[in-house]
This record gives sequence, C-alpha cells and structure tokens, in this order.
Amino acid sequence: MSAPPLPGVLGDLEPILDHWGYLAVGGLLFVEDFGVPVPGETVLIAAAVYAGTGQLNIAVVVLIALLAAVAGDNVGYAIGRFGGHRLVARYGRYVLLTPPRVAKAEAFFGRHGGKIVTIARFVDGLRQANGIIAGMSGMGWRRFLGFNVLGAALWVGVWSALGYFAGQHVNTIYPAIQRYELYFLIAAGVLIVALVVRHLRRSRRR
Repeated sequence: MSAPPLPGVLGDLEPILDHWGYLAVGGLLFVEDFGVPVPGETVLIAAAVYAGTGQLNIAVVVLIALLAAVAGDNVGYAIGRFGGHRLVARYGRYVLLTPPRVAKAEAFFGRHGGKIVTIARFVDGLRQANGIIAGMSGMGWRRFLGFNVLGAALWVGVWSALGYFAGQHVNTIYPAIQRYELYFLIAAGVLIVALVVRHLRRSRRR
C-alpha cells in the first residue's frame, strides 16, 4: 500500500524533496541558520517523514541536517563577529533581524550565554539569529561551537526521530490527522487567542 501524501505544509514541500532530495535539506537548513527566512525546520521534519516511508535514508538526513545546521550558525557567528551592528543595522530587516529583536536577543545572551545557544534551536526566530547575536556579543568561538553542536544534535535528533516514527506509521497517523484536523485547528486557534489576550493584559499593566 503506497503512503498517502504528506499533510498540510509538509505536503507543500513534497515536490521540493522529490526533485532536490538531500540537497533541499542541507541547503534550506544552512541558509535558515544565518537568518534567511526559509522553512528549514519544516523541511527537516518532512525529510524525516519521507525517510520513514522509505524514500530517503534517515542516517543521511540526520548527517546532512547536522552539518548544515552547524555550518549555517557559524556563518551567522562570523557575520555578527566581523560585521557586527553595522551590518545588522543595514541589512537585518531583510532577514527579520529588527533592532528590537536584536536588543532582546543580546540581553538573553548577556544573562545566559551558552544555554541560549543550546536551546535556541527550538525557538523560532532565535534559531535563525542565535549565531549572529553570539558573534555580536563577543562570545568566544570555541565556546559557541561546543554549545552550537550540542544544540544542533538535540534539535536534529528530536525532529528526525519524531518525523521518522511518523513516516513509518503514516498510513495509521494520516487518516487520524484528517479525521481530527478541524479539532486541532480549533484548539490551536483558542490557544493563540488566549496568548494574545494574556500579552495584551500584561502590556496594559506595564
């Protein structure tokens, strides 16, 4: 029995994976990790699902994703270290690095340093900026590299494992997703509204 098409945004990436394969995984993850707004995390999950259905090799997906993620963040670190605020002020808006976002990220790094580099992978926005901010904040390259590799390994490992498992059971999971998709969307909508209301209330109190 053939696997059904991938659901949602994962399905939008199927033609890219069909045509470019591992190159899509490496290329999108690489450029995402120094600020370019592309769906790197989503393509990693889609590639892992593909591997679970037997269309890609999961070991190759993991290796390419890990190397691309580490390399991309190191490009970001070099941009931040050698270009600093001058480059970010001039071109940052094109890669979603606005001055307020940079200021918040630098404050995080000032307080937590290596811990932020490790967990930044799992936070959209910070994932794309953490290398640049680490370079701008003057973090030593060897220290950055160690935490960067650790964070990349955890991030790639988690999403690859989940995606691969989903791919192996896609014929069971996909019908369930279709059946309960409306409920998931409603729950997500309620959660988003609740977060927005909470944010507005906090803003008014301040």
